[in-house]
Formats: sequence, C-alpha cells, structure tokens
Amino acid sequence: MAPLLLLAVWLLGVGAFLDAEDTSTRERLFLSSLGLSERPRPAGTQQLRRPITSEFWRMFRRSANIQARESESCTVSEYGVRGNIIRYVQDQGRLVLGWSSSCQACLEKQLFFNMSVLEPVELLSLAQLEIKLHWMPLRPVEFLQGPRAVSLSIYKVIRATLRGANPQANRRLLLSQSVQLQLEPAKIIMDLTPLAESWRKPGHNYGLVAELSPLSGDPGELIPFLPGNTLPLEAALSFPLIEASLVVVSLNPHQCRSRQRRNAVHLPVTPSTVCKARRLYIDFKDVGWQDWIIAPHGYMANYCHGECPFPLSESLNGTNHAILQTLVHSLDPQGTPQPSCVPIRLSPISMLYYDNNDNVVLRHYQDMVVDECGCR
Repeated sequence: MAPLLLLAVWLLGVGAFLDAEDTSTRERLFLSSLGLSERPRPAGTQQLRRPITSEFWRMFRRSANIQARESESCTVSEYGVRGNIIRYVQDQGRLVLGWSSSCQACLEKQLFFNMSVLEPVELLSLAQLEIKLHWMPLRPVEFLQGPRAVSLSIYKVIRATLRGANPQANRRLLLSQSVQLQLEPAKIIMDLTPLAESWRKPGHNYGLVAELSPLSGDPGELIPFLPGNTLPLEAALSFPLIEASLVVVSLNPHQCRSRQRRNAVHLPVTPSTVCKARRLYIDFKDVGWQDWIIAPHGYMANYCHGECPFPLSESLNGTNHAILQTLVHSLDPQGTPQPSCVPIRLSPISMLYYDNNDNVVLRHYQDMVVDECGCR
C-alpha cells in the first residue's frame, strides 16, 4: 500500500476501534514505507540541537518548488550527483590540546562520523567533509591583529592506537594546506566518498584527525609547552575553533522512479458524487511527530473518492476495461461492482527532519500527493 494511503487511513480514524497494538502496527508500516525502521527520537531538546544550515534550507525550499519536481528524478543538483536523501552528519569526535608527534605545538581534533545511519539498501553518492575555522566569541583583540595563518592537516586513522604507542604510525595523511585566517570563518571542503564507503563496514571506521599548527616566519616563535606536554591556555586560545560536519548524499533505489512533468493542481471545492480528488491536509502535529519533523509542518495530501457512473465521461480518465465494467454494472448491478476511484497522478514532497543521532536529514518522497483521480 502506498505511504499516502497508509497515513490517510491512520489519520482518518478508520481503525478508531482497534487496540493500541494495531495503531502501532499501522505507524510502523507507514514509517517502513518511508524508509525508516522506527520513529526517530532525537536525543537533544529542540533548543540544544544543531541549527539548520542555510544550504539545507535552500535545498528544501527548492525541492518544495514545482519547478524542482519537474527536474530529473532523484538528482541532487546542488552537488551534481544522484540521490534522494541528504544528511548533515554531526561530528562525534573530541578536542585534544597538547602533545602530538607531528608538531611541536598544535591543536588536535579527533573527528568521527557515524555512517551506520545509512540503511543497507542506500547507495552512497557523495560524502563531503566541511571544516570551518572560526574564532571563539569574545576572543582577545590582540589575537586578531595582523595577518595570521595556520597549517591544517587531515589524517585518516587506519587502526586503533594502543596506549603508549606512536599514534602517527596508525595515521595516513589525506590533506595538508595553509589557511590564512581572517575575522570571518574559513571553510575547507574535501571529498571523502571512497573513505566514507569503507566506513560503512563494521569495524572499519576509526575516524579522522584534524591538526592545526601555527605558521610563522620565525622558528623561534613556536609556542612553548607547560609541564605535562600540554599547551598553555593563552596558546590554546590563539587557535581558531574547528567545526566539522559530513554532508552525505545517498540514493534509495526503491523510492526512486521517473517523474512526470506537472502543473500546479487546484482541486475543485464544489460538492460532487463523481470520482475526483478531494482535499486532505495532513498535520504532523496531530500524530505527535512535531518533535522530529522540522519541515513541513504538514502538507496537502488529498485522496480519491466518488462514483464511476455509466457512461464514463472523458473527465473520469477511465481505461477501456473500466468503460466495459461500468457497462456490465449497469446491466447487472448486483453481480458486478463499479470501477474504483483511484489516484492516477501523484507528486512528491520533501521532508526535513532529525534522526536518532540529531543529524539533520533532507529526504525526497515520491507519490505522496494526489494530483488526479480516475476510474480503474
């Protein structure tokens, strides 16, 4: 059964007299049709969750536009790859201040992105690492005066490091570049698609290490250590903050079919018993999903209802079989039913939501809005 019909049956209360177990079963079936194994339950409160980036909002608004629905099916034009699911995967690593085998005085950030959020059926199209270097608010003015530059190195961790072992032996350099720092955040982008694909295998994801070290024309200006191989507070504050995220685009082939070009649909409001699309607005708050769905708050799903009388007019979009069935029904109403009033043209919607790991997900779902009905 299509996702729209499952949700419509659930919301319209057809099973109002069924027990709670049946209600849970219907919810599970609908979530399964959306490619979700369970109802997302974000861990943090809405106030503490990561804010939605402007890029994600632009992609959501574009996908909600009619012109976007006329574009090639299951293609994310912003990144030029195939896909119908876009995730903003949060970094779950930690910050380390102090000794490193690769630099005398550096700031090190361990990065970890949980790739198990992808379902096995999903095909990975793109994994793009985005690193922002920005100053902490209320940073002392003297740290921002004059040109400043740091060296940024990104390492792939190939295995876990035992206590006391040299961590550099278990790393492979992926990127090394100098970054000129300004008051505005500096942004570095890197394609990690092959590596992220390997992270999907159990026991293969040891994450990354981002390392910042100062660049100076005078070797004598290296920052001194405090006892215990730790950086002094002033030296730590002289580094920008590292904020990392992984934009992951994937394709669920089971939810990707070719789309037909369509125009805006304006359903008639005049009462009629003839088969046609009827208005049905689904409000996610009514089913208690407002805690994980960011946008839209609801959508006009519509449904088909009405009779398919003899003779079938052209406006009822009947097939030859339906035309013959109405003829037989007119002759034998008890023995042959009328054709059914069903959707014959549907369109997609896009949903922006939080998953169980508080990652922001933008997902495109086809066949969610009834645009036109016919007799079949």
